[in-house]
Amino acid sequence: MGKKTIFIVLIATLFNCVSALESKAQSFQEGDWVLSAGFGLGHTFSYVGSGGLPLGVGAEYGITNLNTGSIGIGGDLGYTSFNDYNVMTIGGRGSYHYSELVDNKLDLYGGLGLYYRSFNWSTGEGTSYSFGSGVYAAFHVGARYYFTDNVAAYGELGNNWGWMNLGVAFKL
Repeated sequence: MGKKTIFIVLIATLFNCVSALESKAQSFQEGDWVLSAGFGLGHTFSYVGSGGLPLGVGAEYGITNLNTGSIGIGGDLGYTSFNDYNVMTIGGRGSYHYSELVDNKLDLYGGLGLYYRSFNWSTGEGTSYSFGSGVYAAFHVGARYYFTDNVAAYGELGNNWGWMNLGVAFKL
């Protein structure tokens, strides 16, 4: 076999695999559990300065289906560390999923949440300070694209633990 034939066979095989994965994908609905993990681009607080990479995990459960989508509830946990600062964010949120308005691989959603943010600063001499901590309201809009029934990439804009969060989601 020549290199050109091997290349054509590989491309055809890849195309068939992607087509098979896409045909099985489903969006978010009642009874679904989705776990997510990702990183943030730009943190939502000013005390830490311009550095630090926000990391976060979340879970969501589909509580009901509606005519044009579904409603989910869940929570997030985020963490950022930069120099001597550490920030922990934890909270709950609700989302409306517009899954019936688009194809079954794309899950568009938006919602509101309530979070607690804890700021800590360590002097390096064994002294630690907590400041600026408190409860705040948050918003989010995002999308998940399902490559398979259970695996999606997601992108989200909001003010929970990062202004723009990117990552992977797993439907259980």
